Amino acid sequence: MLKLATGTIIFTGATSSVRGRGGAVAFSSAKFAVRGLAQSLAVELWPKGIHVAHVIIDGVIDTPNVRKTYKPSADEPLLKPEAIADAYWNLIQQECSAWTLEIDLRPHKEAFFE
Repeated sequence: MLKLATGTIIFTGATSSVRGRGGAVAFSSAKFAVRGLAQSLAVELWPKGIHVAHVIIDGVIDTPNVRKTYKPSADEPLLKPEAIADAYWNLIQQECSAWTLEIDLRPHKEAFFE
């Protein structure tokens, strides 16, 4: 029988939550703190059936405002909002025996994979 969480808390982070960026000390330390909070709450709340997850968004999200302001090229690696939403929904639907604490979302063409 599939057993789902009684609730889910999802924190949105950035790559800076894992490794800092030069010139972004305040942002990186804040995102690192959010990641630590998510980990602490996960330990505290999992016995109560509450799933806590941290999602690292590592890339630019493809929105009309991004397209208008930055005018990315056709081959620019962008994250689709619908795909991000699907990843969040999958976290909510996870069976309790195999919860994910953290996922890293990035576009497939990003230089990270080269």
